[in-house]
Amino acid sequence: MTVLAYFTAARLKTLAIAAAGVLFFWALGLPLPFLFGPMFACLGAALAGAQLTSMHPFGAIARVILGVAIGASVSPEVVGRVPQMLATVALVPVYIIVIGLIGVPFFTRICKFDRVTAWYAAMPGGLQDMVLFGAEAGGDVRALSLIHATRVLVIVTLAPIILVGFFGASLSNPIGTPAANLPLSEMALMSVAGLIGWKGGERIGLFGASILGPLIVTAALSLADVIHYRPPAEAILTAQFFIGITIGVYYVGVTLTELRKDVLAGLAFILILAALAAAFTEIIVLLELARPIEAFLAFAPGGQAEMTVLAIFAGADLGFVIVHHLVRITLVILLAPVAARLFGITRERPPPS
Repeated sequence: MTVLAYFTAARLKTLAIAAAGVLFFWALGLPLPFLFGPMFACLGAALAGAQLTSMHPFGAIARVILGVAIGASVSPEVVGRVPQMLATVALVPVYIIVIGLIGVPFFTRICKFDRVTAWYAAMPGGLQDMVLFGAEAGGDVRALSLIHATRVLVIVTLAPIILVGFFGASLSNPIGTPAANLPLSEMALMSVAGLIGWKGGERIGLFGASILGPLIVTAALSLADVIHYRPPAEAILTAQFFIGITIGVYYVGVTLTELRKDVLAGLAFILILAALAAAFTEIIVLLELARPIEAFLAFAPGGQAEMTVLAIFAGADLGFVIVHHLVRITLVILLAPVAARLFGITRERPPPS
């Protein structure tokens, strides 16, 4: 596909709306303009009926950039602190089980979804993975997409408010060194690490290959004292831009019926998740296992990429936050389909005619 063929009218419209969102947030001095500007601009346009489209593969490239950023933050000092994280990491499976025990009955009994859709709607895993697993099991793909997109959207929106209002974070931490101040050799190494990790991860069937593959390769190079910087600030801002678009365009084509049932169900479930996240954060803080900012970001059930962006801006311990999200997402992806089969949560077959 040529460059001209890629930039269709829908993609150009999507980029223009997203860019306008950035300028609007920037002009008003609102927080995280490169993330929230595109996200809310595309969300509003989608709900208004605009025919927007995803910016693949730029969304995947954005995750690659964040994977490299996380990997570059994995230092010997971070690895040395892993044993100190075991107590909080051990709470992650408990957290997942509690969410499932509350979430599945909520979606079946109150929201009236079928068992498969309810199961994968309740699981706090990656959006794309839960939609894929739910589709394979016979769930409602559109409902799953909207419920999980709403979960990510609301958490990404509320998390900065909570960080500033309750924890005193400034969200002004430098996100990276400008490209002009980085050695070309380092940027070349990061680019190669990102590409090898992404495509190599896809080749071996690694889940979340676009973020986990670059993370693993870059972490290895960081621990070997080969890479010493995170990606340049411009790259991280670009990643935010396309992640914002990705969240917003999930709502393209949403109907009033879907808003009433699927999106409202997702919004109601957020209240449950918020209460659980607050409870686990409070437990961790009272036991003096972590600072409030790290505890909150580690147990906020948002997307891995979005939580990475917020952790960078908040100046949080990126290693601590990401270890807990990796454990959560890995456990859900590996065990949710297995548990569904064990509990007999499968597509209901129509009776024979």
